[in-house]
Amino acid sequence: MFKNFHFPVALAALIAACGTQPEPVGNVPEPQVVNVYSHRHYDVDKQLFADFEEATGIAVRVIDADDDQLLSRLAAEGPNSQADVILTSDAGRLGLCKQAGFLQPVRSEVLDANVPKHLRDAEHNWYGLSMRARVIAYDKNRVKPTEVASYDALTGPRFKGKLLVRSSENTYNQSLVAAMIAHFGREKTLDWCKGIVANMARDPKGGDTDQMLAIGEGLGEVALVNSYYIGKLLTDTTSAKQKARDVIAVSYPGLGGSTGTHVNVSGAGVARHANNKENAIKLIEFLSSDVAQRVFAEGNMEFPVKSGVAAAPAL
Repeated sequence: MFKNFHFPVALAALIAACGTQPEPVGNVPEPQVVNVYSHRHYDVDKQLFADFEEATGIAVRVIDADDDQLLSRLAAEGPNSQADVILTSDAGRLGLCKQAGFLQPVRSEVLDANVPKHLRDAEHNWYGLSMRARVIAYDKNRVKPTEVASYDALTGPRFKGKLLVRSSENTYNQSLVAAMIAHFGREKTLDWCKGIVANMARDPKGGDTDQMLAIGEGLGEVALVNSYYIGKLLTDTTSAKQKARDVIAVSYPGLGGSTGTHVNVSGAGVARHANNKENAIKLIEFLSSDVAQRVFAEGNMEFPVKSGVAAAPAL
């Protein structure tokens, strides 16, 4: 029955059928990756990550969550965290990440050249990558530009019952209040906050775009909003936002004295326990490049941090 059975050939076939293959000769390099923990949820980020992958061959793996969830996750993971880059839309959260020990200082001639000194951490833990101003949107048919030249103007009797603003739980409002405390102290800032509440047209609800839509509906005359929402509104051609587009104008108000409009930054840093540190630095450097800065500007209406890159025409 087995007289034609040739053992070595049959054994080789059996081994192949079981999926056992010889080990490759030499070292096979691990695929290059960079893991990003991100609080930003914009399509332009996906585009930039794809562009980075194409340019470098380094795969970008992203975990999206809101800012507090990211902080909690980093705290829970500790030294076992897979994060290489921490990316947020607020300098305050970057500061908290540094304070909690989630970031590590890195030196990069590229980043030092691309990111102005006042838009990066003095100890090189994080770098701003885009800016957004906290501005006043107003009904140009009812409000004169001179009436909204400062943030203090929003607390005067002129705008009693006419001010629209999102919740104080929002990072953008918290950042503005923090700036006021830094410049003017707690007492004056508290008075300003009380004035804002006293002048509200309604209880806070919705996001910045909702405040501008409410102006379009005549529910208020002024609103505190981030500049990139202005750019998106002005370039949105849907009929639902036509009323707001027709009446909205913008003031870049001063904080007071020689201090101009409050600006926040979206930025990134290298995670303390990054397993792919060099790739992380490469990614942040790429996000500070002319190409990426133009995408931030034109695709998401954010102000670029790099000198020489123009803002979007709408802004």
